Amino acid sequence: MIKQNIGILLVNLGTPDAPTPQAIKPYLSEFLSDRHVVDVSPIIWWPLLRFIIIPKRIKHITQRYASIWTEQGSPLLKYSRSLCEKLSQKYPDKQIELAMTYGNPDLQQALEKLKQCDVIKVLPLYPQFSTTTTDAVIDKVKALTTTWSQKPEFEFVRDYADHIAYINGLCQHIEQAFTLHGKPDTLLFSYHGIPESYIRDRKDNYVDRCELTTLLVNSALQAKGVQVDVQMSYQSRFGKAKWVEPDTTPTLIELAKQGKQHIQVICPGFAVDCIETLDEIDELNRQEFLQAGGKQFYYIPALNDSPEQVSLMAELLNL
Repeated sequence: MIKQNIGILLVNLGTPDAPTPQAIKPYLSEFLSDRHVVDVSPIIWWPLLRFIIIPKRIKHITQRYASIWTEQGSPLLKYSRSLCEKLSQKYPDKQIELAMTYGNPDLQQALEKLKQCDVIKVLPLYPQFSTTTTDAVIDKVKALTTTWSQKPEFEFVRDYADHIAYINGLCQHIEQAFTLHGKPDTLLFSYHGIPESYIRDRKDNYVDRCELTTLLVNSALQAKGVQVDVQMSYQSRFGKAKWVEPDTTPTLIELAKQGKQHIQVICPGFAVDCIETLDEIDELNRQEFLQAGGKQFYYIPALNDSPEQVSLMAELLNL
């Protein structure tokens, strides 16, 4: 039997190249112009985006990125690249590339590097499937390779919301947080939100997958004797459309008003930390909770480039 040449492609959402308006504007334009993300007619949406939304928000967004930027670039790029490098070190016989759906490292260039492979395994770094994220990766990969005369076989990992290694990794990080900071009054699972219409019109089962992850993690914690109040919410609401609820910020404010003094938040929908976790949760929502009367707030980091994450990726890719 001839041994197949297998290539690995990790794909995350994307990041601007620098925390500057000049770098952020084209990144946001590409990201928010994708119909997977914002399903509005381009005739209506593009002028709004280009002449109103981005100019109005660019100063605030630039400040947010600047506050979390590292010497290695954005946290999303830093951790995604480190994860890719650690997988490559562990499996030196495999060609492993990193790409972003929007921005750099460029997806087309990464695919070209893997063009001679017999099989390309594509792993979108989204634990819970959504048409806004996972489908965007799959469709873009197919579009970019449509003219290839000799196509490798593509294998896509749809999601891993219920994978045992993922659930165990989350549990381990939660238990570590409890050991270091004490058990909170409430453990809040905050996931990126999506418009409710996507569930109805696209048959997107994202919310079901988020609920399953929460259920499995809570069950695993209980099996270890860890009893804690668990709640769920959705963050990063954008625009005026109705999004899935409850929303994270009002939830945290209400918990503080109910007398919950100590809250810990985990964001299992993010494979690596990024602006939505480090700024939106650990900065902005921390302030909201403390200002509403809460006393102790701790954000539990994503799996990032931890040994648990590396092992999980290896299992998902059958390495």
